Amino acid sequence: MVNKAMWEIDKSNSNMASFKRDPTTFLHDWERAALEPEPPYPSGGTLTPEERQALETLDFGALYAMGANPFLLWQFARSVSVPELMSLEELVSSFRSAVEPHGTPDFAT
Repeated sequence: MVNKAMWEIDKSNSNMASFKRDPTTFLHDWERAALEPEPPYPSGGTLTPEERQALETLDFGALYAMGANPFLLWQFARSVSVPELMSLEELVSSFRSAVEPHGTPDFAT
């Protein structure tokens, strides 16, 4: 569900603006809609409290440790952070520091 949420947030400017304005409300509304998605999307689930908190607080290290797709996570981090919260250079440094303790994902799958 974390990957689906990041995809939906980054999918449109209006979703991104809504998430940036109020992440809690955006995620609540998105989760409710995900329970009965429009075809061709499969039925969704719900976020765990830890996943919700990590998304709401932009805790990229926690999302990475939970197994978020690293490519989606980077795009999400870039979209929600630059330039409003930090420069791209600051994000690269911050993101690297957040995810390095959790090792490298297994790309064999």
